Amino acid sequence: MNAADALRSNRTGLWTGALEALAGPQAQEAAAEIDELGYGSLWYGEAYGREAFSTAQSLLAATRRLVVGTGIANIYGRGAMTTNGAIRLLESLTPGRFVAGLGVSHKPLVERDRKETYLPPVQAMSDYLDALDAAPYFGADSVRPPIVLAALGPKMLGLARDRTAGAHPYLVTPVHTASARATLGPEPLLVVEQAVVLDQDRDESLRRAHDHLTIYTGLPNYRNNWLRQGFTEDDFIKGGSDRLADALVVQGDEAVIAARVREHLDAGADHVLLQVLGTDLGKVPMDEWRRLAPAVAEV
Repeated sequence: MNAADALRSNRTGLWTGALEALAGPQAQEAAAEIDELGYGSLWYGEAYGREAFSTAQSLLAATRRLVVGTGIANIYGRGAMTTNGAIRLLESLTPGRFVAGLGVSHKPLVERDRKETYLPPVQAMSDYLDALDAAPYFGADSVRPPIVLAALGPKMLGLARDRTAGAHPYLVTPVHTASARATLGPEPLLVVEQAVVLDQDRDESLRRAHDHLTIYTGLPNYRNNWLRQGFTEDDFIKGGSDRLADALVVQGDEAVIAARVREHLDAGADHVLLQVLGTDLGKVPMDEWRRLAPAVAEV
């Protein structure tokens, strides 16, 4: 079974940045427990912490069934030739268990922190995919894993449809999922992220949601996508308006969260990644992952 088929057969996974708070061996232990809990996949980002592909190798080595995905590996972080070699090795070591999510990141992170020039996103990604296809490779690892793109708008979704295995939208609603599926068509893989707060009162749920959204409300790529979904500039105060928080972060018990997963699946998602917001964004929410596992397994 390849990784795309695995994601379609076990349709709920986790997205987290919290494993950065653990030393490498402890992060591996957490991944091993996530595997045993029955989740289909584990995804994470790449910004100020660990390098994406070495992290994947670490997590894959610690697990037996779990699909690991980069959500995303920043194309400004490494050349296409390096990416080609890295992802082929990962597929060779763990066949059918790795998905290479690639993305253009955001202008502030690229220009301020990486000291690179941020190019027009769709053209930059198209050029990178061209370079990936043309990269010379003399290793024995003949197969590349599925590649998906961080895609929000119709042009990047179209590129994902035409050039890769599919798309990985982040910070979206089921309405966006339906629109993404319409753009992608029936075959490409659609893996969506959904932030959740499990079983807290209204004030605490909103606090966690606003804390989570603080960095994203300052990033134009997300703001532009939310404008396309009907939000306004008034919703983009630091941390987001309550309306934005309620739309993007599901707040409730296991049944409420499972219902949102079903909404995304019914709208056309192949696989839904839950990003559980705990008491602190840097704390691993293992108790919540344990509680949610049986509820979402039945969706």
